[in-house]
Amino acid sequence: MPVEPAEQPGPLLPGTGTPRSGVPAEEEGILDAVAEGFPTAVSALGRLVRIPSVAFPGFPEEPLLQSADAVAELLRGTGAFELVDVRRAEYDAEEGRVAGSPAVVARRAAAPGRPTVLLYAHHDVQPAGREELWSTPPFEPTLQGERLHGRGASDDKAGVVTHVAAVTAALQALGDDLGVGIAIFIEGEEEAGSRSFDAFLAENHDLLEADVIVVADSDNVSTSVPALTSSLRGNATATLEIATLDHASHSGMFGGAAPDAVLAAVRLLSTLWDEDGAVAVEGLTSAAPPDGGPAGPSIEQLTADAALLPGVRPIGRGSVADRLWYGPSITVTGIDVTDVVNASNTLLPSVRVRVSCRIAPGQDAGEAFAALERHLRAHVPFGARLTISDVDLGQPFLVDQSGWAAEAARRALADGWGAEPELTGIGGSIPFISTLTERFPAAQILITGVEDPDTRAHSPNESQHLGALRKAIAAEALLLARLSRRDAS
Repeated sequence: MPVEPAEQPGPLLPGTGTPRSGVPAEEEGILDAVAEGFPTAVSALGRLVRIPSVAFPGFPEEPLLQSADAVAELLRGTGAFELVDVRRAEYDAEEGRVAGSPAVVARRAAAPGRPTVLLYAHHDVQPAGREELWSTPPFEPTLQGERLHGRGASDDKAGVVTHVAAVTAALQALGDDLGVGIAIFIEGEEEAGSRSFDAFLAENHDLLEADVIVVADSDNVSTSVPALTSSLRGNATATLEIATLDHASHSGMFGGAAPDAVLAAVRLLSTLWDEDGAVAVEGLTSAAPPDGGPAGPSIEQLTADAALLPGVRPIGRGSVADRLWYGPSITVTGIDVTDVVNASNTLLPSVRVRVSCRIAPGQDAGEAFAALERHLRAHVPFGARLTISDVDLGQPFLVDQSGWAAEAARRALADGWGAEPELTGIGGSIPFISTLTERFPAAQILITGVEDPDTRAHSPNESQHLGALRKAIAAEALLLARLSRRDAS
């Protein structure tokens, strides 16, 4: 059913109860506040999902402005912050200095001797894609069972709501005893490459500086078992244009002698992988799993989580962790060719392809892209013309799990979810993490999230499991309360 802006869902949807075993009696009030505020949080999430805040080039900017204003109003509504503002940063682009997408910042000063935590999420979303592949309207939040469906319902507007609801619950329960300093950064262009991210951090450094950074943009083992992310792959994405002809020609008259661009593109792309589907680009490296690092899922779990069709085998070699977290991968994410409906007997003169390369921890993104470019140029067939453009790079990252903040996060996750968290790697990329470490080298970074294997982020039918959302809010509220009692030193 659609979730209306003013609707207050029932206080306990099936399976969304917050575990309380192991939580000290003095923290019961925090969990009570989470339970009381949860219907409001779900309603707020529904309102945000209705805003098609896509930051990709070619999409209208007005929804991004509307989304940023809506997030700012949610933060003001907590009553927790001395400052809430919508800001942009200028950065250098090919066409000169341009403004990035609108982001939301807020800050609450720490009590004397207490630490400050920076809470990060992003309010921009992926495009909906082909709406006919959705079972519900992509920008109409729809509740089906325990899942709220809609673009951005999980990635990452649920992360935004987690921060808002956790701060609200902690302040309601603790009042003046909420001594932790809190900074908020809700980005507006993460899905589009975070191009103004570094400039934004530079311009707002003092406002965002913190002892601990919590990034709510990752996933969990399941809807009942939380995760703390320990490694991230980097990324190198680019657009390839493969051209063979000056203009389109009749395939009956010239096919079999004149190479068309589709043939050249297929031959070139096929060189990127070996017969097992493993990356075959010399110079792309793999990382050794860290001592005590996560073991990763089984082949059976991968098959289920990735929704492989019956009879389809996983690709690559080694453990699933080796393939997903510690090794490179290459994916073709888009091809510009004539669609089947409009197909004609024509040799296409050129084809554009978008390629996404995930980079293993330990390898520099620029070095990895250079290896990919060398391979592509060395394997272009038939003397075709190859042009490479729109290059985006993001660094991989290994997260330090030895600090006091990571231990505090593990305990808060265990108490908020009622299950011990697992350390996991992420096959995807959050490129700005390395930028955060450069701008705030003394801060401890914690990567958490609200997603689960059936979230389908970036895909049709994205959804957020409301039980996981409530547990994530509870864990973060407990973490804020416990940081309020910790000495900043």
